[in-house]
Amino acid sequence: MSRDKNDMPAVTLLGNHDTKYGFDYDPAVLETFDNKHPDNDYWVKFNCPEFTSLCPITGQPDFATVYISYIPDKKMVESKSLKLYLFSFRNHGDFHEDVVNIIMKDLIKLMDPKYIEVWGKFLPRGGISIDPYANYGRPGTVFEKLAWHRFEQHDLAFMDKVDNR
Repeated sequence: MSRDKNDMPAVTLLGNHDTKYGFDYDPAVLETFDNKHPDNDYWVKFNCPEFTSLCPITGQPDFATVYISYIPDKKMVESKSLKLYLFSFRNHGDFHEDVVNIIMKDLIKLMDPKYIEVWGKFLPRGGISIDPYANYGRPGTVFEKLAWHRFEQHDLAFMDKVDNR
């Protein structure tokens, strides 16, 4: 990664007033910067309450809150690039379960985090909501165990709480 004159990562989107907003799925828009604290384990969480994608069968819009939580290693995702990436799903047709897994896999490929989870809480269409959850912990580490524990306990604390509909 290139650096600017102050030895900061040279991200191209943050502060760029000529940003182009794409309407088609585009993982290439994602950018990273160096984690200044790779020896500390800590959570980074993003909430995207205005996520949209399209039903691959009907073409109708699907609306969701997407939650992304991760424990970084050496690289972190730059937030404006993440916004543009999530926005790129606007005209992307895929099932809810696929969208959540695609987001998680793209972020794993981008950052190689110690741990990551992605949870999509989609608004109901046709009287039913779908809330897919996917996670990953680096194999052979405590984060692999964390992934299984979080997966096993997923949604137990939130059974009666509905916060986006």
